[in-house]
Amino acid sequence: MAETKFVVERGDVLGERYRRRITEVYVRSFAEDFVAFSRDTGKLADAFEHMLLLDRFYVVLVDGEPAGLASLTEGDQVLFAPRRREILRHLGPVRGLLGYVVVRTWFMGASDTARPGLAEIGFVATEPAYQGRGVATALLRHLLALPAYREYVLEDIKDTNVPALGLYTKLGFTVYKRRKARFARRAGFSELVSMKLVQGSGADSRATGHAPG
Repeated sequence: MAETKFVVERGDVLGERYRRRITEVYVRSFAEDFVAFSRDTGKLADAFEHMLLLDRFYVVLVDGEPAGLASLTEGDQVLFAPRRREILRHLGPVRGLLGYVVVRTWFMGASDTARPGLAEIGFVATEPAYQGRGVATALLRHLLALPAYREYVLEDIKDTNVPALGLYTKLGFTVYKRRKARFARRAGFSELVSMKLVQGSGADSRATGHAPG
């Protein structure tokens, strides 16, 4: 079987013609987190398409199609620029307002550890059709090889997301914080895990491409 060829590009380099497909990967990958707003991923993509800041997302392409993505920010950089009227137009006055508030409250604040030079990776997602083919591994290795950074964090990973935690550990990340969330049990997990990696700490060989598979 031929090896899958991955190409990683920043969202703004791909440009506006990819915006819709990038948004679709995002909403399909996190669909279970958006059920309070809508179970219709097409409607969610309509509502959220405008708000993604493409220069904060890296995208994996397979045969020219987005197969996965992850965000990368530092300091007080944000990922989204939501417009309340646009979200309400697609999701309705009640669920739209809830969606707008959740995006503003949960997804637009800098983490406690945020500072210039520290890269925060988030929203690591693989299009369901490409899962199990090394998409996330290729993307993370690309991010960890960026020359501008030597310290990385991954914040608030659900403890039930065993495949993601295993991948991050394989790439050299270590757990530095665990915290309870008041909605955790209702959402099906116990706690949120945060991990970090410092290049030059002995994990470099794993983080930059020598890990298996």
